[in-house]
Amino acid sequence: MFYEIRTYRLKVGTLPKYLALVGEEGIAIQRSHLGQLVGYFHSEIGPLNQIVHIWAFDSLDDRERRRNALAADPAWQAFAPKIQALIEEMDSKIMRPAAFSPLS
Repeated sequence: MFYEIRTYRLKVGTLPKYLALVGEEGIAIQRSHLGQLVGYFHSEIGPLNQIVHIWAFDSLDDRERRRNALAADPAWQAFAPKIQALIEEMDSKIMRPAAFSPLS
């Protein structure tokens, strides 16, 4: 199993709008293509205005197929600019769990 950890730093003051857009429209589109959502978080303490979401994939090929399908979906193409306008910085990490991890 591979985990993609995506971190977005939002423009100050846009967190409520971002969460509303994703909750009302975006997450359903993402789930239909990306599959297993491990968690979706926003920061309270430490670096503020951050969103972190974690998705699980069977393999890197599985991730690539799923992300390509999401990118090709006209609903996602119409939705993505709505949140992209709120994002200042994006970071993506691919992680593998240790053998003793509860998520392995």
